[in-house]
Amino acid sequence: MYYVKNQRDGKEIHDPRINLAIEYYLLNEVELDEPILLFYINDNSIIVGRNQNTYEEVNTSYVDENGVTVVRRFSGGGAVYHDMGVLNFCFLTKDDGNSFRDFKKFTSPVIDALHQMGVEGAELRGRNDLVIDDKKFSGNAMYAKNGRLTAHGTLMFDSEIEAVVKALKPKKHKLASKGIKSIRSRVTNIKPYLDDSYQFMNAKDFRDKLLLYIFNTDTTDSIKEYTLTEKDWVRIEAFADQYTANWEWNYGKSPAFDMERSERLSVGTVEVKMNVRKGNIDDIRIYGDFFGLGEIKDVEEELRGTSYTREALTAKFETIDVKKYFGQVDIQELVELLY
Repeated sequence: MYYVKNQRDGKEIHDPRINLAIEYYLLNEVELDEPILLFYINDNSIIVGRNQNTYEEVNTSYVDENGVTVVRRFSGGGAVYHDMGVLNFCFLTKDDGNSFRDFKKFTSPVIDALHQMGVEGAELRGRNDLVIDDKKFSGNAMYAKNGRLTAHGTLMFDSEIEAVVKALKPKKHKLASKGIKSIRSRVTNIKPYLDDSYQFMNAKDFRDKLLLYIFNTDTTDSIKEYTLTEKDWVRIEAFADQYTANWEWNYGKSPAFDMERSERLSVGTVEVKMNVRKGNIDDIRIYGDFFGLGEIKDVEEELRGTSYTREALTAKFETIDVKKYFGQVDIQELVELLY
């Protein structure tokens, strides 16, 4: 496995727009003979999932007042808050056709390392969360394209939890489905659970220690690295301009819709906004924190023009590979949501 430092001219980068562009560039244009590991730490930011409605996930007043950067990533899942106390990891590898949504495969190295540092209660719970004592410290997501796969996640090491609470707007039914009443009651930092010998660490120290555990070495000298070149940086900046630093990508226009539906389904939260004219779906947008392959706009295009009846919606969904786009969802769940 190769390790990639998010550094340019020896200086570490904390701009989320650039760090996510590095991810996307490595996935699309750098294919080495072994998997790639990337770590990065972002300044205050909110990273929303590929299919989420940014305005519904972000407390825009808090974001504007506190200079929080909002960036849309390329994977599904929910919105997460980053600051200098959050370490982000990313594994990039060939897509073997069996690993998408297999979060255990990619989080096990992190869990094993935490166990070695004294966090005995760290474990994968539910769909994609890492928890300690039933409190979440990591959310994970995946994205696959052109035979390549990235699995990435956050590690709340010593984050400002109060900022997390204020910056995000979790949907009430999402909280209710987990049997909890607030973000504050369901998240935690890793640092308090570490052995005493690790309590001196900040997020960067934690990254360095985690790196040694993952590569099973006592020194970084034995770790293989891929160093980003100036040619690489030209392409990374181009990706940022087109996507992660682009307002249209991060927010996008949100046209007015007559009908809105939002439910917690078996695959996560799915939200639908649509206009129905003369008994047919005239326009539709689908949002959510589900994990799917492909572009959700393809499903939206298929649904436009469909008669707004239970029978017609069922028939239309039966022509769509819904598990590809949404995950292990039942067609009738989607029909009930829309109708």
